[in-house]
Amino acid sequence: MKLRVQYDRGTNSETRRAFKLRDSPDPMQPDSSPQERNGLSLTLQPELLARMPGAGSSSGPEAGDDVRVPIGSSSGSASGRGATSRRVRTAGHGHSHSHGHTQSHEHESESGESDMESGESSSSLSDLRYLLRWLKKSLPFIVILSAKLVIQHALGLAVAVGLFTTFMYVNKSIQTQVFFHDRRRKLHCAWLLVFLTSSSLLVFYTFHTQSLYRCLIFANATIDPQNFWEVLWSVGVTNFIVKFFFMGLKCLILLVPTPLMTYQQRGQWYMLIEEMGQLYQVIAPVPLWFRYLVSYDEMETSVGLTLGILLALLYLIMKLLTLYGLSGSLQKTLRTFFSSKLNGVPASPAQVREAGDICPICQADFKQPRVLVCQHIFCDECIAQWLNQERTCPLCRTVITDKVNKWKDGATSAYLQIY
Repeated sequence: MKLRVQYDRGTNSETRRAFKLRDSPDPMQPDSSPQERNGLSLTLQPELLARMPGAGSSSGPEAGDDVRVPIGSSSGSASGRGATSRRVRTAGHGHSHSHGHTQSHEHESESGESDMESGESSSSLSDLRYLLRWLKKSLPFIVILSAKLVIQHALGLAVAVGLFTTFMYVNKSIQTQVFFHDRRRKLHCAWLLVFLTSSSLLVFYTFHTQSLYRCLIFANATIDPQNFWEVLWSVGVTNFIVKFFFMGLKCLILLVPTPLMTYQQRGQWYMLIEEMGQLYQVIAPVPLWFRYLVSYDEMETSVGLTLGILLALLYLIMKLLTLYGLSGSLQKTLRTFFSSKLNGVPASPAQVREAGDICPICQADFKQPRVLVCQHIFCDECIAQWLNQERTCPLCRTVITDKVNKWKDGATSAYLQIY
């Protein structure tokens, strides 16, 4: 397409200018030249060109010639650029669309996860609130039911609390008297022995209809062998009575005069008594539980009897494994009991004077002073008591013995053997 603009600088009348414009070619006519067929050109007359800056230069066109200025490009390049621009726009639009879709998908997944988490937390909170509301509503009934159970089993609960408090009191008192060595109070030890004996007899007398004393000789008490709570009750009471019996033996050891038994010998006796007591506590409940597992009065089929025998055999196997573990500990205790192992060697008078004639443990004059491998001196009983709990020297922490002999301090295990 060509645009031809004619401009007249003269001072012709309006008619002449209109005539000129009428005679001039169409300003929007196409260019038929093949060179400019694919573009647009602007045809300027010399008069219009002369008014442009730089019109007087030699490079300007001659008068009378039309000047055509191309304002387009070839269709190939234009179409190429158009296609490229369209591809760029399409790619950009596709990229932005895919990026936006990915971001929206991520936002949706994150919002979904947050919704799930909030839903789970809200569900947990609602369950907790429901449980609290249920407890709040059921609290009066729970209190009433607990009161009924306490009243119904008041005697049994009182006996259980009494047995436990008696055990704790006597166990602590025995350890205290063992710690006092020669300063122990024999009257208090005798009182502990009487207290244990009377407590055991009171329990047997209170429940004489059940013949609980028979459990001490591995016989069956007069209880319902299929009632779980009665069996459990009998096992618990028997366990405490066995503890009381062996704690009474320790009280007897405390009553032995010092010239007849040294402190180390007492410690060995305490350890042996405790090991024997634990072994007896493991064996005592076997008849009760075996009868409970094997009883088949309500089992009318052979399947029930077979299942009961199988359970009883499994229980016996478990007991044998437990006894095997205790046998190793008992053998070590017996070797320690019959061995005359002493801590260090006797100290000479010069070593005692050099140490200041004062035991670092008891802060009193030395009694049977012993020198350890680290050359520190202590009383025989003081260092023996220390090594019942530790393996090192009290002053320099040098290892003195390879193992710690438990139960030499007169303590009794609080473990309740209920099976």
